[in-house]
Amino acid sequence: MAEADDRITRLEETVAHQGRIIDELSDQLTEQWRVVEQTRAKLDRLTERFMAIEEQSGEAPPNTRPPHY
Repeated sequence: MAEADDRITRLEETVAHQGRIIDELSDQLTEQWRVVEQTRAKLDRLTERFMAIEEQSGEAPPNTRPPHY
C-alpha cells in the first residue's frame, strides 16, 4: 500500500506543478497580448499621423536632374 500511496503523492505533486506552470503561462500570454494591443494602437496612431502629413505635403516635387548634370 505504501508504494501506491507514494505513486499517488508523486502524481498529485506533478499535477500541482503542471497547474502552476499553466497559470504562469496564462499570465505571460495575457501580458504579451496586452503588449501586442499597445503596439497595434501605436502603429495605428503613427499611420494616421503619416497619412495626415502626406496629405498636407501635397504633390511630390517633380523628379528632375540637378543643374550640374
